[in-house]
Amino acid sequence: MDKKDITYTIAAFCIILVIAFVIKPITTGQPVNTGLSFVTPSPSITAPPLVVYANITSIITTSPPPPTTPPTTLPTPVPTWNGKTQTVSFVNPDTYGISSNKSLPQGTRINVTKPDTSLTVYATISGKYSGTTQVINIPFPYWELSYTIDPMIGPKSGPTIVSIAITPTLGQGTSYSGVQGSYGSVSSEFSIQVMDASDPNRIVRSISPPGGIDPDLWAGITRATPAVTTAPKYAEVVPTATLSSTDPRPWTEKFFEGQRGYYFIINSQYLNSYTIRILIPTRYIGKY
Repeated sequence: MDKKDITYTIAAFCIILVIAFVIKPITTGQPVNTGLSFVTPSPSITAPPLVVYANITSIITTSPPPPTTPPTTLPTPVPTWNGKTQTVSFVNPDTYGISSNKSLPQGTRINVTKPDTSLTVYATISGKYSGTTQVINIPFPYWELSYTIDPMIGPKSGPTIVSIAITPTLGQGTSYSGVQGSYGSVSSEFSIQVMDASDPNRIVRSISPPGGIDPDLWAGITRATPAVTTAPKYAEVVPTATLSSTDPRPWTEKFFEGQRGYYFIINSQYLNSYTIRILIPTRYIGKY
């Protein structure tokens, strides 16, 4: 046998070994039998496949806690006065942070300049009889109404002499008396109704002379009590004039409202004349 045949024989033998010990076990699922003994390792727990996730940065926003409602506090009751006079005592100045070596803080300086209280006549109403005026616009927040009257019966016409006739009865008949002279049985009357022009149903104020109209009282005249005798037939009552005078004219009414229109309803009886003046503070001029 030559060398070439021997080579072919060895190659065929190797192929048979590979088929028998390698290919056949693989195809049948059996382990490869190489004739060598190997230590079979114990089965181990297979770790799950490692999964790589993307790097995600989580932003956690912390919300502020909800506002808490403060507990309801009841107002401190105002202490009431028991009607007894309190005595205020002195304390140490250090209580208020004031050193006894320092002078007390000075207060606000008071302006010694007196305010202008002069008044200026804004409008006048004069007459003798009753009537209703036109609307007068008063754009000022404060104004005064000054009025005066001249009654028909008064001291301007001279002293009033009243004669009372006395008829003595001498025990029979009926006695009677009569009145002679310039004494009048009527009395003067005067009143003013201040009306709101924007609301005709609103009477701002009703004004009349306080104490009534008594010219004798204003002039300080008092009447003497007549002496009733049987002779002479007429007894005279002569007013006694004194040096004192209590004439209240003119009267003044103050109004702490304004900046609107007004009209006046005037009631006049047995007057020679009346005069009404509307006065405003002089300092208002040019400001309203």
